[in-house]
Amino acid sequence: MTRASKKSSSNNMIFIVGTLIAVIIIAAVLLNAQRQQDADAEMIAVPEPVAEAAVQAPVIPEAEIPTPAESEPAAEAEIKLVTEPPALPSLDTSDDFIRERLLLISSKPEFSKWIKTDDLLRRSASYIDGLSNGVTLTKVFPLTPAEGKFATHSSDGVIWLNAGNYERYNRTVNTIVSLPMDSIAKMFHFIRPLLESAFSEMGYNPRQMDGIILQAIDVILTTPIVVEPIKLTRDSVVYKFADPALESLLPIQKQLLRAGPENTKRVQQQATALRDALLNP
Repeated sequence: MTRASKKSSSNNMIFIVGTLIAVIIIAAVLLNAQRQQDADAEMIAVPEPVAEAAVQAPVIPEAEIPTPAESEPAAEAEIKLVTEPPALPSLDTSDDFIRERLLLISSKPEFSKWIKTDDLLRRSASYIDGLSNGVTLTKVFPLTPAEGKFATHSSDGVIWLNAGNYERYNRTVNTIVSLPMDSIAKMFHFIRPLLESAFSEMGYNPRQMDGIILQAIDVILTTPIVVEPIKLTRDSVVYKFADPALESLLPIQKQLLRAGPENTKRVQQQATALRDALLNP
């Protein structure tokens, strides 16, 4: 009886120590991220402390992105050159192969910078996975940061988001809207086996990969368009949306709000175009 009690006590102690270590690591990561990203006091929602930690498996959506239909045979009078598509490399050696083809889609300087990173497909898979949950993993796949400093103004004791902030995101949005979504969709179908490999390393099957991609698009499409001025509140150096409905939005959706209604509409138009191109190849 005593031996069992000691064993139980030892297990409890291991669990407590492990939990404390995990909390310390998470706190260190969050503190480091805030120091790097909040130099100009961007709005970040600070989660409320919870009394009990509950482990809940994330909902993994499943869907099916149809493959392109076989093209009908040409008339006998037509003369066509039929070439076999190049064989796909392995996932580990795919960077140059993917980058060369992406640069044929767009040679915009900002886009070229985005795809200079290594492990392109694994990073893309992780980024899309995060995006489907409303999170932008900028350290996994860094995009162009907002220009200038976050600005607000006060009137009659009320803090407002400056409309001038919207222009800070123009370079990124301009690059996104310059991409031909039909070409991006064709690229997806061409390299799909490599993407499936990247997602499978994270434990997903092909239908889950499709569901995650479509869910990431839906997160963008369900972001509200706020045309009227946006009120803020301030907690120490951190700004938050005064409207609880806006503050409860997902991080990527709040990022789009900070980019302004016009930029949000432009990104959503691209998201719609991509969704249509994927589902109607």
